[in-house]
Amino acid sequence: MELAHTIVDALEDKKGEDIILLDIKGIVSFTDFFIICTATSNRMLNALADGVVEKTRLEHNKKGRIVGTPDSGWMIVDYGDIIVHLFDADLRQYYKLEELWDEGKVLLRVQ
Repeated sequence: MELAHTIVDALEDKKGEDIILLDIKGIVSFTDFFIICTATSNRMLNALADGVVEKTRLEHNKKGRIVGTPDSGWMIVDYGDIIVHLFDADLRQYYKLEELWDEGKVLLRVQ
């Protein structure tokens, strides 16, 4: 859980918007938490992903795996038990992960 809060802090530091920490333990078998965040530009998507990877490496000696590119509008940073979804606003609205996983418990929301 400490790692999840570090990730949220990193996203806030980089000015990520509408950040949600979602507990999905017991709902899926492949992870425990989703963190979902919106970026205002492709450049910001990259900065958010890099910021998360850097902060978790420095504070927890954890290495996240980045999947996707800023041009796609959706990037993932995978830590196994935590998956960070970084979206541009249009794709976040289109995929609506919060609604798809609405059985999960919202532990934190930063708007």
